[in-house]
Amino acid sequence: MSFNFKFGPEHLLQVLLVFIPLAFLGHFLKWPAHITFFMSCLSIAPLAGLMGKATEVLADKIGAGAGGLLNATFGNACELLIAFSALRAGLVDVVKASLTGSIIGNVLLVLGMSMLAGGIKHKTQTFNRTAATTSATLLALAAICLIVPAFFHFHGGKLVTVDEEHKLALCIAIVQFVVYCLSLLFSLKTHRNLYVREIDELSTQAIGTQGWGVKTSIAVLAVTTVMVAVLSEILVNQVEATAQGIGWTHMFIGVIVVAIVGNAAEHSTAVLMAMKNKMDLSMGIALGSSTQIALFVAPVMVFASFMLGKPMDLAFSGFEVMAVAVSVIILAFVATDGECNWLEGVQLMAVYLILGATFFFL
Repeated sequence: MSFNFKFGPEHLLQVLLVFIPLAFLGHFLKWPAHITFFMSCLSIAPLAGLMGKATEVLADKIGAGAGGLLNATFGNACELLIAFSALRAGLVDVVKASLTGSIIGNVLLVLGMSMLAGGIKHKTQTFNRTAATTSATLLALAAICLIVPAFFHFHGGKLVTVDEEHKLALCIAIVQFVVYCLSLLFSLKTHRNLYVREIDELSTQAIGTQGWGVKTSIAVLAVTTVMVAVLSEILVNQVEATAQGIGWTHMFIGVIVVAIVGNAAEHSTAVLMAMKNKMDLSMGIALGSSTQIALFVAPVMVFASFMLGKPMDLAFSGFEVMAVAVSVIILAFVATDGECNWLEGVQLMAVYLILGATFFFL
């Protein structure tokens, strides 16, 4: 089994592996909650990267169609595990905040960093406008799926019961899941030519999987999934005490901290691809992840909440809805012309920083 650990920009996450035993020590030795929380965050990031690498290798081995489905299903496994742990702990506000944070983080932070990093090396970069516009439209649907239940909740007043909100959430979740499945059919079958990924030695090096076979990838995927599930439990158990200890709200922890942790591996890969002038790949990673969060992870959380006997509604706070809507609006301007530069990256990151500051003081 060869992991080919090299030190370089694309392998910086591997340094964070040292925090895995520290997170467990913090949990069992009862270290201060905020220390254990941050140790867990730092340890989950490299594990998420390994999960992504293993999934990537398996996807390449089993063929384009099944591989694309595998990537689509496990692409956000880390976020799914963290959200499920928070759901089991009854921290529904953290679940919603992490979903919001993952969407705006990928659209604004990941894409912004990619455009900035790529634009510094390449004056103007191009990408498939049709594929980007399709992803932007799917995210607009996601925004609608947040706006409608929010209006239902805030404007229904006393006429709307909690049970009705839960039923509405289930109906919307079913629609989201069906649309997600149809989007897979679109990208993997009927319009597959729009989503062909560039596979060469550079992209192989970027995920650091030279020498990985099917057995190795399955073993890595199994071990890292278990580790992330356990560390997610530790992380979630420290949220309440951490929020009280350092004065952060559940919303800020979910929107900013947890979302960045779950997407750290994708952040680095998207930026690396942009620096290598592979903007199609970078856009695909950022927007594809946002779409999966909005149309796959969100409805799965709703379904899971009903199975656990703790139904979750989709009535996100007004500011969360606004944040997603703003992200979708600015994405529409960026994705329609098929080209980008470093200034557009700065603009996306500026919006993310503004939203992040507001979530901090909210």
